[in-house]
Amino acid sequence: MSRQAINFQQKFARFAEQWQPRVVAEMNDYQFKLVRLEGDFVWHAHADTDEVFIVIEGRLRIDFRDGAVELAAGEMFVVPKGVEHKPFADGEAKVLLVEPRGVVNTGDAASERTARNDVWV
Repeated sequence: MSRQAINFQQKFARFAEQWQPRVVAEMNDYQFKLVRLEGDFVWHAHADTDEVFIVIEGRLRIDFRDGAVELAAGEMFVVPKGVEHKPFADGEAKVLLVEPRGVVNTGDAASERTARNDVWV
């Protein structure tokens, strides 16, 4: 067991790719993933799990078919399982995702934005 704190800024400094989540920790069957986001993502849903977005830096909008939620640094939102959504960042946002191990970032909508799972930083 490591007894060293995880520094988000140090971890973000180790990768520049956007829309490519990087695992920084695990708790039970959940992973904590850092991701850089900018621009539009794809409409998708996760049928079997909720998805947590915690904004570390920047701003993030999560679009839904019937509206949107806007998040600033220090804010979070839980997208319920099965709800179709599309993240968008006008300028780069640094985000922490919390989701079960093995969740595909594009959910039910495979696309060029689909990232490999279990990539650690």
